[in-house]
Amino acid sequence: MNGLDALPLRHETVVHALADAAAKAPDATALVCGDETLDYRGYAACVAALAAELAPLGARGERVALLMGNSPDIAIATFAVQAAGFQVVPLNPAYTAHELDPILANAAPVALIHDEGCAAAALDAARARGVKRLLPVGPATRLTRWRDGPLPSGGLPLPRADELSTLQYTGGTTGRSKGVDLTHAAVSINVSQREALLPTEPEAERVLAVTPLFHVYAVSMGLYLAAYCRGTLVILPRYRPELVLEAIERHRITLFSGSPTLFTGLMAYEHFARHDLASLRLCYSGSAALPQETLRRWEQATGCGVVEGYGQSEAGPVLTYNPRDGVRKIGSVGVTLPLTEVQVVDVETGTRVLGPGQVGEIRARGPQIMRGYRALPEETAAALRAGWLYTGDIGELDADGYLYIRDRKKDMVIVGGYNVYPREVEEALYAHPAVIEAAVVGVPDSYRGEALVAFVVCREPVPSGDALREHLAERLVRYKIPGTIHLVGALPKTVVGKTDKTRLRSQARDAAGA
Repeated sequence: MNGLDALPLRHETVVHALADAAAKAPDATALVCGDETLDYRGYAACVAALAAELAPLGARGERVALLMGNSPDIAIATFAVQAAGFQVVPLNPAYTAHELDPILANAAPVALIHDEGCAAAALDAARARGVKRLLPVGPATRLTRWRDGPLPSGGLPLPRADELSTLQYTGGTTGRSKGVDLTHAAVSINVSQREALLPTEPEAERVLAVTPLFHVYAVSMGLYLAAYCRGTLVILPRYRPELVLEAIERHRITLFSGSPTLFTGLMAYEHFARHDLASLRLCYSGSAALPQETLRRWEQATGCGVVEGYGQSEAGPVLTYNPRDGVRKIGSVGVTLPLTEVQVVDVETGTRVLGPGQVGEIRARGPQIMRGYRALPEETAAALRAGWLYTGDIGELDADGYLYIRDRKKDMVIVGGYNVYPREVEEALYAHPAVIEAAVVGVPDSYRGEALVAFVVCREPVPSGDALREHLAERLVRYKIPGTIHLVGALPKTVVGKTDKTRLRSQARDAAGA
């Protein structure tokens, strides 16, 4: 366990952190998006007003889903759902009805807050699953409309630490999304744990949110972080290199949470060198392993250090980080957060603790760990054993306690920071009447980190790769659609008759390098 057991300021919940910011810095700028700004007094007023509207929709502890892109509205909605005593369920607004249906069936939300631009099919899926209230957000129904309203006499409504805060859906090796149940205590303490290694300066930080605010990484390292330090969260509705660089320069961003794809894409932009990025004080990298060469190039170009960390949705989400002020080891994901214990154990039994330099499965325990997977007792029992979260990731600890990731969950591919489980893509391919067999693997990609490659066996008449992509587009969000589809006569098999994905990965890498 990390020796830094004395945590910095700890709020009972992240809603308490927002209430504290509104009390201590009411006139400080809380949110910026384009030309729109919102101070902490207005932020809290909007959260309180929406929470009051949501409260009659169900009992405390029930769920409210969000289907929203980046804007001040999703920030308000996230806190308001929690303030009202509900569990927030952030979902990708680009999901198809096919992807949403099993998630909505599992989550059973009482309401859905959604952007007006969401696909009609997605909203139909919500109605079909019995969602009682659909609350659209558009030009006439912005959640910022309460910005000049008063706070309730008792202040911002506050949830209890032991209540469920978030239901964060993550992929599964079976292709089924799993809902991670996190309490308010787990989510809030994880902010304080990170603060111990990555301290911020109150009312001085300007945090840039580029990655989607329905994603656990952006929420933890952007939305909650900004409220904790009473800083300004600058929200970009969409990623474009020029918009990111302009935002850093214009708003004098101090903290930037990125991914390998973002850092690579920004440096590849033709006008990258023209922008003044001197305000950056620290960059965080997450979602995927950051190539050492990318890290060095970024630091050389900007003069700003990058620290890598490690975690997953099941861990609230962060377990380790390279410290801002201590020893940073390039290639490592750092040391454990305070009150957290990380061990490497043998993969066969998961009980024998391995020593420094020995490679095995990573397991962890601490107050930020999930309560379990919603309505999935068998999966919960497999992941949580004897008080430990078994991550499924493979790594090693060095003699100083720094963690190195050597491999990860079987078959998972990280495309541009998003987890993609090939089984889900394969099942979508099998839904095509011409497909006999399908296998999907990941290959290294200089821009996205990894790219998806599909190998498909079809019956006559054989559809084209484009036809198969059109079929997938009806069922999957864009980043899950393989960029390369190989139409083959047969798939290689192992001696026990399973598809040999090791050979397919080798073939895919060879083809990509050709």
